[in-house]
Amino acid sequence: MSGVLHHIEVWVPDLNRSIESLGWLLESLGYTLFQSWDSGRSWRLGTTYLVFEQSPDLTVDRHDRCRPGLNHLAFHVEDRTTVRALTAEARQHGWRLMFSDRHPHAGGEQHYAAYLENSDGFEVELVATGA
Repeated sequence: MSGVLHHIEVWVPDLNRSIESLGWLLESLGYTLFQSWDSGRSWRLGTTYLVFEQSPDLTVDRHDRCRPGLNHLAFHVEDRTTVRALTAEARQHGWRLMFSDRHPHAGGEQHYAAYLENSDGFEVELVATGA
């Protein structure tokens, strides 16, 4: 198990918005709610879990993926059909499609993915790993 990712903790400006966007996405990808407390939630898949917490120590109210730090999280998705379905439903959960002029090949012709950004500025990439 040495070297396997244990968890990632991301500070968010609004926990409820994160539950709506990130919680929906993680559960759609097979993660299950792992921990819940007043200022945070975590979701787990296998031995790895992702934590989203609204900390009183935040210094800004929006994530900027172009600054040093986290740019985006990328997730394997079963196939292209699932990428399309998640992309279609994502808008209802606070996501917008990025690079729409190049979608679904914004990462190159051999790369089938959706790049989504939520209202707090967090980006995810949904990568089709199957046909």
